Amino acid sequence: MISEKLTFSNPRHLHQLYAGNPSNLAEAEKALELEIATRDDWVSLKGASASVEEGKTLFEILELARNQGLNIRDADFSYILKTLSDGNRDALRALFADPFVIRLKRRSIVPKTINQKRYLTSIDQHPVTFGIGPAGTGKTYLAMASALKALMEGSVERIILTRPAVEAGEALGFLPGDLEEKILPYLTPLYDAMFEMLGKDQTSALMERNAIEIAPLAYMRGRTLANAFVVLDEAQNATHEQMVMFLTRMGDGSRMVVTGDVTQIDLPKAKQSGLIEASRILRDIEGVEIFHFGGQDVVRHPIVQRIIEAYARNAG
Repeated sequence: MISEKLTFSNPRHLHQLYAGNPSNLAEAEKALELEIATRDDWVSLKGASASVEEGKTLFEILELARNQGLNIRDADFSYILKTLSDGNRDALRALFADPFVIRLKRRSIVPKTINQKRYLTSIDQHPVTFGIGPAGTGKTYLAMASALKALMEGSVERIILTRPAVEAGEALGFLPGDLEEKILPYLTPLYDAMFEMLGKDQTSALMERNAIEIAPLAYMRGRTLANAFVVLDEAQNATHEQMVMFLTRMGDGSRMVVTGDVTQIDLPKAKQSGLIEASRILRDIEGVEIFHFGGQDVVRHPIVQRIIEAYARNAG
């Protein structure tokens, strides 16, 4: 048995590493067969030599994550601990080897959680990525930031952002205006995010030269989307036929991200969500990554996470 003491810059720094939750340290004690004690700005590790080394590695990797500006949560701590316990320390170090910052004109986009960084890494590494999870996890916002990064770097020639126009309890036919004016409310959140990242003038200029296109999903039919970064948002409201149509539009040099929340389906009950079906059928297809966010990944007001968890407990 040996004992080692790790000292940090201040107590707040140390608390951030285990999300300020003593039960996370208890979980680490059990997983790594260690005795862990902490007070003020230090933590002590006591156990077999190999276990103490694993404990030191745990806090080293947690500090790497924190130094990138990531807000470590209970779920993040558990993910790192389990990955380390499974012998994948090199994968963890690779995850946090370099900061993942997307620098755009108006602001820099930095992942706020470990799962957000894993999601951005997945988008970088796979031609098709599905981001599935509740509202507030950043799945669409980060996909759009990735698309803008690809456009600015020249790896794609254009961005296409699309949504299914589903009547969520309201009839489009009774709204004033022509078809495009009726569909505009469905696409407004995409415009808002673009304006926030680039500014209205640059966004408008890119749209005028067709470098950015925002259109309803129905407008994708019959097209081949080459050299493009394509984001399908609100995909839980795409039907089987629409999802197949969309995914088979992919051309050379293109990348696709499909985002949605399967708890907010507005399709008629007789229609199956194409997102749910695709996540089942495509989960083992090479080049396709199915990424799931949970309630713990919500980065809005803390009460939003509690609301999502409460509804999940009472589902059905």
